[in-house]
Amino acid sequence: MFDGRKGTEQLIRETWPGATDTPLLAGLAHLLMRTIVLAPLAWLPLALGLGKKVMPFLAKRYTLTNRRIMIRHGLNPSVAKEVALADIDDVVLEDGTYNAFYHTGHLDVIVKGQVAMKLHAVPEPEAFRRAILLTKDSWGTGAAAVYSMAAAPAQAAT
Repeated sequence: MFDGRKGTEQLIRETWPGATDTPLLAGLAHLLMRTIVLAPLAWLPLALGLGKKVMPFLAKRYTLTNRRIMIRHGLNPSVAKEVALADIDDVVLEDGTYNAFYHTGHLDVIVKGQVAMKLHAVPEPEAFRRAILLTKDSWGTGAAAVYSMAAAPAQAAT
């Protein structure tokens, strides 16, 4: 799927959902972290959430390539949902979902005015949102026009 050959799909960025993907465990860990005595116990619920990332049927990741954004499941990931970069209108941070303690939030991928994909508990959501939009601008529909404009003066000079 991802290799170094020209014209193939290239991996741009990949991330796994953060601790807030399991709100009950994340809330318990946050509550325990606020106390001095029970703070070490907070690692137990977080460890359970971490185990979810490597369990074969529960593992989930968000993958950004030069052609699409995908939600993939499993240790040998298969695509559960995808949206082509050329189709994306905008990516927005869902109101009220940013968690300052875990630095996670939910992103909505907007296509034709509708939410086409929801990315839950994205770590550092603003950075991932910008990566999607910059990749879309670089590799999406606008990239062909920019490339052809840059190539035209070079062809005219020869």
